[in-house]
Amino acid sequence: MGEVVVNCNSNNIIIVDSSGDNRTNSFHTSKKSFDSSRVHSFDIEESLTIEGISFSSSTAAGALHWPGRELNPQDAWLPVTESRNGSIYSAVFHLLSSGFGFQALLLPVALATLGWVWGIICLSIAFLWQFYTIWLLVNLHESDSGVRYSRFLHLSITAFGEKLGKLVTIFPVMYLSGGTCAMLIITGGGTLQLFFKNLCSNGPEPTCRAQSLSGVEWFLVFTCMAILLAQLPNLNSVTRVSLLGAVMAIVYYTIIWALPISRDRPNDISYHPLHAEKSGMEKFGAVLNAIGIIVLSFRGHNVILEIQATLPSRPKYPSHKTMWTGVKISYTLIAMSFFPLAIAGFWAYGNKIPASGGMLKALSQFHGQDISKFVMGLIYLLVVIYCLCTFQIYSMIVFDNLEFRYTSTKKQRCPRWLRTVFRLCFGGLVFFVSVAFPFLGSLAPLIGGLTMPLTYVYPCFMWISIKKPRPNGPMWLVNMALGCLGVILCVLLVVAAIWNLADKGLNANFFRP
Repeated sequence: MGEVVVNCNSNNIIIVDSSGDNRTNSFHTSKKSFDSSRVHSFDIEESLTIEGISFSSSTAAGALHWPGRELNPQDAWLPVTESRNGSIYSAVFHLLSSGFGFQALLLPVALATLGWVWGIICLSIAFLWQFYTIWLLVNLHESDSGVRYSRFLHLSITAFGEKLGKLVTIFPVMYLSGGTCAMLIITGGGTLQLFFKNLCSNGPEPTCRAQSLSGVEWFLVFTCMAILLAQLPNLNSVTRVSLLGAVMAIVYYTIIWALPISRDRPNDISYHPLHAEKSGMEKFGAVLNAIGIIVLSFRGHNVILEIQATLPSRPKYPSHKTMWTGVKISYTLIAMSFFPLAIAGFWAYGNKIPASGGMLKALSQFHGQDISKFVMGLIYLLVVIYCLCTFQIYSMIVFDNLEFRYTSTKKQRCPRWLRTVFRLCFGGLVFFVSVAFPFLGSLAPLIGGLTMPLTYVYPCFMWISIKKPRPNGPMWLVNMALGCLGVILCVLLVVAAIWNLADKGLNANFFRP
């Protein structure tokens, strides 16, 4: 494993193996993962075979000009890696669109529980921790031998072995892709309903007499719009959509934290930590829930490798340099949105910040009469557009997996009509999930605790397994400490989430959005 194509002529491909020796021979590999498969050489008049899949000479020859730094014809068929012509701008747009989560609207609630000092300290630590694990993933995307791990599952299998890699990764990746799409339907459909009510209010002077749709119908409207937009062929083609989503997210978050500081604060607010008023297990659970809000506010690690896979990679300028520059730009903007939101929200509402709705509920509760219908309508519209744009990134991961199964079985590129069928079926499935489980957001702390290792734990252990730093050296100690701390934190967050559900109950309104 680990050969890199460095030159080619009309008849074969010359490669360099990991030892640096040049050689040419007939192509054959038995590697399990396509991202780990290496091309030796092939006669341009003959077919080329990877994992039992035969590619015509024209397909193989065309792949020679594919800017991916490695020859892997199947990757040229799949939505994530079909186009590797991305740039630093496309990476920034994708990262911003996928990195903003609605969980961040609860950050002032976390500060109300922890107080100013510990709240800001925990938020800073969580930001730096997840920023560091992104750096690990960006540098693990390409191995020293040139192999590109374009999907989180493939990197996990390489690091932990096939059985363990699939066991610990499949559920988090599935939930953080398909589950996120279901949550976007719930949020987007519900916000569409609020947008309609804002336009056609039942006040003394209603602006229209149209009757609102039901919750299920609003979910269906949003799903139809999302799937229509999801017909774009690959992740790189979603760049302009991601740009729109990034702009919507930044504007939306700016409005959310700027409005409260421009209005009068409620009377009798306090900045005394709420956990100080509790005792025993109740206090312990409140602190853990606040920490959970903070650590789960950061998302997008499950698409980092896929976004980097859209970038070209060359020996003199590997993809990790472009990607890391994009990460620094995008997460600077994310920090400039999250920290003001947490600080301004807590300053404006103190311990009166609603625990269930966060900033959105606080705005309507304390300033509902002060905010014009135009501003509220604009906020709702920004949320809907952002949900539509973000849906495209997370759904593309699912589309890629479906087409990978097809191309591995049928030995050919997925036809356009079948690609459309896959996307329509996926849209129907997540629509059903969103209608059947409209309370999915209430389970976010529990499921988030189960999927948190993908963000804070796995990259640390992957680095130790793949890079093999010197035992007890600085990188080994840092990654081992963060990985173990992350595992302990995950367990505590899951226990706290279960305790909270047992204490407060769950409004399981199945099929009643």
